Amino acid sequence: MRLMSAGTGNPVRDPVHHPLFARFYARCSVRAETGLGMAAIRERLLLGLSGRVIEIGAGNGLNFARYPGSVAEVVAIEPERVLRQLAVEAAVRADVPVDVVPGAAEALPVKSEAFDAAVCSLVLCSVRDVRRALAEVYRVLRPGGELRFFEHGAGGGAAMRFTQRALDRTVWPALSGDCHLSREPVAELRAAGFELGPYRRVSLPEHGPRLPSSYCVLGVARKPPES
Repeated sequence: MRLMSAGTGNPVRDPVHHPLFARFYARCSVRAETGLGMAAIRERLLLGLSGRVIEIGAGNGLNFARYPGSVAEVVAIEPERVLRQLAVEAAVRADVPVDVVPGAAEALPVKSEAFDAAVCSLVLCSVRDVRRALAEVYRVLRPGGELRFFEHGAGGGAAMRFTQRALDRTVWPALSGDCHLSREPVAELRAAGFELGPYRRVSLPEHGPRLPSSYCVLGVARKPPES
């Protein structure tokens, strides 16, 4: 689908454009389902969800097949065109209704308090403005709604954290679709006003060498009931 700006007939530019990285990511993410155990992580990430769900940064749609039948609808936001096209194909095969929509995490094209749950899976590392993106997630969740998250970020000892920061300042974002290694997703969630539920640290790969991108966290946060 090629969007046009209102009244001009001119194509609307996608908020994110990394076609080479998108194709690389699509291939690697499929292999990671078994090679890195991502399939099991997705199962835990989405277990027990129900109602209307918004997924921010849906990528190539690998979560879609794992949403439980208690989910009434998924609105999947994906800003990168190549990945969005793959997500549309995955949505057709999903067991729950999935609507794939273009848009950026910092300006979600949906109404406030419209969703029972939100899902962020390996997306906060690459958004331009983490605080603004989380403020948008907070806005679109109903009071008491859940945010399920699986993110990577800073971890390891002093030497590893130094390496992560150095890579973030130099080559890593350019090579990996604006991904950053040294962000602190749990701290950012707290700063955004979410209440942290259970979460656990995860290493990818679970067994093997620790890479700058290995340090992950899987868990649940909630928008306070009275907000």
